[in-house]
Amino acid sequence: MNLKDMFINFFVSKGHKQIPSAPVVPENDPSVLFNTAGMQPLIPYLMGETHPYGTRLCDYQKCVRTNDLESIGDTTHHTFFEMLGNWSLGDYFKNESISWSFEFLTKVLNIPADRLAVTVFAGNNLIPFDEESYNKWLSLGIKESRIAKTVDDNFWIAGESGPCGPDTEIFYYKGENVPEVFDPEDDMWVEIWNNVFMQFHKDKDGNVTELPKKNVDTGMGVERTTAILEGVDDNYKSSIWKDVIDLISDISNLPYEGNEKSMRVIADHIRTAVFISADPAGIKPSNTDQGYILRRLIRRAIRHAKKLNIDVNSDWEERIAKLIFDNYKSYYKELEDNCDVVLEVLKNEKIKFNRTLEKGLREFMRVAGSDIDGVTAFHLFDTYGFPIELTIELAEERNIKVDVEGFKTKFKEHQELSRTASAGKFKGGLAGNGEIETKYHTATHLLNAALKVVVSKDVHQKGSNITSERMRFDFSCDHKLSDEEKQKTEELVNKWIQEGLEVKCDEMKKEDAIKSGAECMFIEKYPDVVTVYSIGDVSKELCGGPHVKNTNELGKFRIVKEEASSAGVRRIKAVLE
Repeated sequence: MNLKDMFINFFVSKGHKQIPSAPVVPENDPSVLFNTAGMQPLIPYLMGETHPYGTRLCDYQKCVRTNDLESIGDTTHHTFFEMLGNWSLGDYFKNESISWSFEFLTKVLNIPADRLAVTVFAGNNLIPFDEESYNKWLSLGIKESRIAKTVDDNFWIAGESGPCGPDTEIFYYKGENVPEVFDPEDDMWVEIWNNVFMQFHKDKDGNVTELPKKNVDTGMGVERTTAILEGVDDNYKSSIWKDVIDLISDISNLPYEGNEKSMRVIADHIRTAVFISADPAGIKPSNTDQGYILRRLIRRAIRHAKKLNIDVNSDWEERIAKLIFDNYKSYYKELEDNCDVVLEVLKNEKIKFNRTLEKGLREFMRVAGSDIDGVTAFHLFDTYGFPIELTIELAEERNIKVDVEGFKTKFKEHQELSRTASAGKFKGGLAGNGEIETKYHTATHLLNAALKVVVSKDVHQKGSNITSERMRFDFSCDHKLSDEEKQKTEELVNKWIQEGLEVKCDEMKKEDAIKSGAECMFIEKYPDVVTVYSIGDVSKELCGGPHVKNTNELGKFRIVKEEASSAGVRRIKAVLE
């Protein structure tokens, strides 16, 4: 039995219900391009909405983080990873949470208690020392010398204001002789679990009050914990990765030793590309948003395949992708459903990139009459996918120099832009479900319904992105909307707003919701009991987000722009005035 199954079985035995993993592309969260943590899909429920599965939940969640893309290739970083989580929504609190974490680690995973250490919140001028967690760890047998009190690393808040509270982090010592005193700065102590206690609310003026309903949110990384349990100091030597690395070694006829970085990049990036392109959101490689990340991942994998002298015109990427399907399809149904789509995405992007590389070689020959400055070197990288190493290598053959420092400066600027686009820090997550976002969320339901009337009953939502300034709505459609279609859609939404339609919320079984005609974007992400929002007689959708009580709260709806998003998908940007 693997770690995911052991975790779920344990928490189900403690009265938790397993909830399905949300897609990697989040709904209605403008702060991130991807779900970057297990708690992200639960934001509405942590904010107070009732979860159909009750107050004790657990899951394994697909996550994608791309803000450290250049770190991939070391022993621990991954762009796709799985998070294990258990939650209490106003049910149990610190005592049970800490007890169960300790029990799971020491009794189920059989980790010796002597190899564990913890951090707790030391307290500050607003919030007191977390004495309850401290005393609980002592009662479980964790020595005083193995409990560190910190401030910055043991306090959690989403954005500037909102729910917040102390957390306690659990560490494992991966070296031989475990030191008596725990030093959180010592890299041999590896964090394996984090229990966040949402105990307070901080307002915009910095005032802190205790929450009447307290939540628990925990997170444990599957890859990191598996490596620890198997006693390896390189995640890619664990059972999660071993068969993938062996296959890359077989394809390239090269050993892992001495070729670690390229093999890790290929293994990681192909796995992430598989999950992004299998996602129900239908992401395809492009030059914007999630599609840009997908393109970068596939192209970076191809560059490293070339470094290993793999024939990139062979079916190497298909062989690796199929192995990843086999490893994960029993946990994530969309991999089986979208296998052909994923293989097509990988193959098409490979063919495109190989053509781009050829163009890049011609561009290099054009600019290689003299030394290559940083801007030109970065242009070769950004436009043609030329890694700086390739530019240097080709330049050396012609006895010309490359301004590597200038390239690094341009590259750093580019990285900062990428971070801004893809990292996100949950600002706008828990903190961003405000009044205006709630209005926009409700308006997406009306827009979806209007498009079905005006354009086609076969229109379906493919994604949305909401900020406090505007809404963005992606929908299936095979043509550019005419001015008449846009006008009629806008008029119909405004008619429904003026009619003051009531917004009702009902809980029902998923199959009953579908039979009743309720629409839903990603049916497999919803549990067996679902929340259905109805707006008068015009809209009925499965949804977890916040909504207004009546459409007359929305103001005037105006379409600002309509454009292509990807093949067969159009995008509307609209505002409420």
